[in-house]
Amino acid sequence: MVTFTINNKTIQAEDGVSIMDAARDHNIIIPNLCYLEGVNKPEACRICLVEVEGARTLVPSCITKVRDGMKVMTNSERAKKARRIVYELLLSDHPKNCLSCERNQNCEFQKLGAMIQIEETRFEGEKSKPEIDFSSPSIVRDASKCLLCRRCVIVCNEIQGVGVLNIQNRGFDAVVAPAAELPLNSVNCTNCGQCTLVCPVDALKEKDATQTVWNALFEQGKRVVVQTAPAVRAAIGECFGQEPGTCVTGKMASALREIGFDDIFDTNFTADLTIIEEGHEFLGRVANALNGKEAALPMITSCSPGWIKFIEHEYPDQLANLSTCKSPHMMLGALAKTFYAEKIGIDPKDMYVVSVMPCTAKKFEITRPEMNASGYPDVDAVLTTRELGKMIKDAGVDFMNLSDGKFDEPLGYSTGAADIFGVTGGVMEAALRTVYEVVTGRELPFKNLHVTPIVGLEKIKEAELKIENPKPEFKFLDGVVVKVAVTSGLAGARYLMEQIRDGKSPYHFIEVMGCPGGCISGGGQPRPVNNDVRTKRMNAIYTEDEGKELRKSHENPFIVKLYDDYLKKPLGEKSHHLLHTHYTKRGKYNQLMDQEQGHDKKHKH
Repeated sequence: MVTFTINNKTIQAEDGVSIMDAARDHNIIIPNLCYLEGVNKPEACRICLVEVEGARTLVPSCITKVRDGMKVMTNSERAKKARRIVYELLLSDHPKNCLSCERNQNCEFQKLGAMIQIEETRFEGEKSKPEIDFSSPSIVRDASKCLLCRRCVIVCNEIQGVGVLNIQNRGFDAVVAPAAELPLNSVNCTNCGQCTLVCPVDALKEKDATQTVWNALFEQGKRVVVQTAPAVRAAIGECFGQEPGTCVTGKMASALREIGFDDIFDTNFTADLTIIEEGHEFLGRVANALNGKEAALPMITSCSPGWIKFIEHEYPDQLANLSTCKSPHMMLGALAKTFYAEKIGIDPKDMYVVSVMPCTAKKFEITRPEMNASGYPDVDAVLTTRELGKMIKDAGVDFMNLSDGKFDEPLGYSTGAADIFGVTGGVMEAALRTVYEVVTGRELPFKNLHVTPIVGLEKIKEAELKIENPKPEFKFLDGVVVKVAVTSGLAGARYLMEQIRDGKSPYHFIEVMGCPGGCISGGGQPRPVNNDVRTKRMNAIYTEDEGKELRKSHENPFIVKLYDDYLKKPLGEKSHHLLHTHYTKRGKYNQLMDQEQGHDKKHKH
């Protein structure tokens, strides 16, 4: 510990921490803009300048370490003047259309100006590039609003390990963009949207689908179906002033009905269905491997579209390791336009399926040409949690005073195992709850059904489970120690994929979520997102699970009936057509995809 003073107040802090962190720990707020919790500081904005006695110049508090005897002034005349000038210079190159900006009243730059009491700017001049990149189906990049704070660069490079966004050019021509300022859809962007979570302004955001959905709701003769992902219910309340982790499942269902959707379904239903299909797929691969047959192990989950695009770009030769299951919301879209459409006697062309997701990558996923089990797109539009919040407000719905509603059956009923799809480790735990019981006839031997080694926010988690005294038909598994791994965030996925590529992976089954912490901190969730927020949302999801009467996917009575009446059996012909998919070798620069398309054209000719 070191002893020093801030604003004439003597305090102690751990040796090696920054002035900013030490100040925050003692309830002293230093204005900042580029600071990002838990990662290297970019020291790009210089808003956090403070005065240190004996220093020749003002110093950035985000990277300057405290030392014994140091005297810091955060509000000296010199520091305050510099801070104001830096802000005014940033403002001089920023559009002043705040009233029509989507981030109005939720803009960190706007709040910072109010904090340091900037009411006008003395500087006007030439503006940076006004270009807007609409090429991606998921993310819009507006260079005219960018402050060059580099938060998105850090997330893309250090947290996700993708490296699509970087500073291009120098000086006044500097811009955050892919290499050579290529459009986002032409590079190996995974559409994860983590950049949109950390952007302090409106320079990076999801591509808005709210008007498209309104148009569908207003169209005569169109039956509009909506489904909501597990993580949405633990976050949508934040759009209405609720504490992170406030579960508002019933109010959300009521709000969707107030907006005018015809059917209110739950992606949780097909999360349960995913476990049945994926669990049998896993057992089949393990059986083949133990019998000396070819089997791609470890098998890897396929419900995160950002992760899927990442492996298609970075590890195209390992696509066989992926489960062939569609993601749950694509499964529900396929069932809505086949099973449910037949049930109610409607032509699938007259049905419009909307998915409310915590994820921006889902917007890309619905554009995949293979996702059309009915002959029409499985899902027609994706709204993020943030977009649903906007639609509820636009509809004049008093969200917090709504009574609790319910999802519609049969595609709205789920078990607790489906809820935990929203957190890292949840898909694996849900799968183990079912697979272990199917194989042994006994309940998973963990307290309260939680596989504790894979619960939490660590980057990579692992667990082992020994199979003893299985049912006669699974005798070949007796004594097998099943090894599983879980990761969230694409940097962790890269580490596990390198193990597989090198032939050193010790695992049988791996869960990968594209966003750190899983869907609870997806790119379309309410801002801000940090570990405190993730923890609260995660706890809410586990509470939702523990409050369910049924907590194992194979116990869902509507899933059982769906197989009896329609699908017939897991991995059967109908299941394969509706619920499973294939993947595309892309290569880092889409070169493999271009080669394949060229081959197809030549073959057809």
